[in-house]
Amino acid sequence: MSSLSVLPPECLLQPFPVPQRLMLGPGPSNVPARIAAAGAQPILGHLHAETIEIMNQIKSGIQYAFQTRNRVTLAVSGPGHAAMECAIFNSLEPGESVLIAINGIWGERAAEIAERIGAKVNTVVTSAGGYITNEEIEQVLDKYRPVVFFLTHGESSTGVVHPIDGIGDLCHKYNCLFLVDSVAALGGTPICMDEQGIDIMYTGSQKVLNAPPGTAPISFSERACQKIFNRRTKPISYFLDMSWLANYWGCDDKPVRAYHHTGPVSSFYGLRESLAILAETGLENSWKRHKEVAEYFHKGLEEMGLKLFVQDKKARLPTVTTIVAPPGYDWREITGYIMKTYNIEISGGLGPSAGMVLRVGLMGCNSSKANVDKVLEALADALKHCHKSRV
Repeated sequence: MSSLSVLPPECLLQPFPVPQRLMLGPGPSNVPARIAAAGAQPILGHLHAETIEIMNQIKSGIQYAFQTRNRVTLAVSGPGHAAMECAIFNSLEPGESVLIAINGIWGERAAEIAERIGAKVNTVVTSAGGYITNEEIEQVLDKYRPVVFFLTHGESSTGVVHPIDGIGDLCHKYNCLFLVDSVAALGGTPICMDEQGIDIMYTGSQKVLNAPPGTAPISFSERACQKIFNRRTKPISYFLDMSWLANYWGCDDKPVRAYHHTGPVSSFYGLRESLAILAETGLENSWKRHKEVAEYFHKGLEEMGLKLFVQDKKARLPTVTTIVAPPGYDWREITGYIMKTYNIEISGGLGPSAGMVLRVGLMGCNSSKANVDKVLEALADALKHCHKSRV
């Protein structure tokens, strides 16, 4: 008889059967067998020579995916939120001015994070489903003179892909760093960090890259590095301090990498494999496929009589489609029916789109016309079987 007061939990004394689902929500997306197998390889020390080589290859893959030659390019150990905090914590100091474009929930989150570290936060806001013009951006840059301008490229809460061209030039005209969140868009729609004058950009592993959640690629331009490595104060987070992370990832040209934290080695294997698949596919081919599949999906939705939330076709995010919630239906019943009947995940809205839309993600390996046909069939069936109010 055990003398312990807390006994082994019964739930852990038997295996947990994880179901196989088609993940067509806004993320995470399904992990291909090749990436899953890579993550199951033997564990190595986080500073073993082979792990360092894998990290170097990851850096090269991120540079390709981002279209940048930035020396300080790496993957944060954590989800996209960790990269968001890394970017904000390192680029801003207490009392400095930041301008946040709010075209959905991710701008709202960025504003709260910046506020928490004592930055002076100003915002430029557009309605859900819309975007901010370059003329409007220049007006507020001139008004507030921020040191950083934050913009979400692929706003997964509203289904908008925000235009990027010309904004980097405007930021540099006003001596401001251009910070871009491309978590939901990277690999699924064109973006070229160097060419478009982006100073800081990050993404997540679990969207178009199809790797498990938990690593977040990020890159800093030389302009950004000049600021973050010449701060008056230390970043609020030790874990996300780029002076440490740059060394840990071999970005600072020092001969030795110092221990900072134990990196998620198995996740690095998966991220490396996902970047290898993108390199084999080719960025331009990936962009083209996502665009064609999204347009095929949009056409099918409209033929069913459903309406797309983003009216401007050019502003529709190819990776996450927002559908106006069908009048008279409870969106929860629709998503629940599709999950139960078809084992497919789609989701409702988030933040400013909550209760207004259904969201369907077609990212990476999930971006196919076969998957579009499956979700269209599921939606049509759900609308037949779910309760519709006559009110």
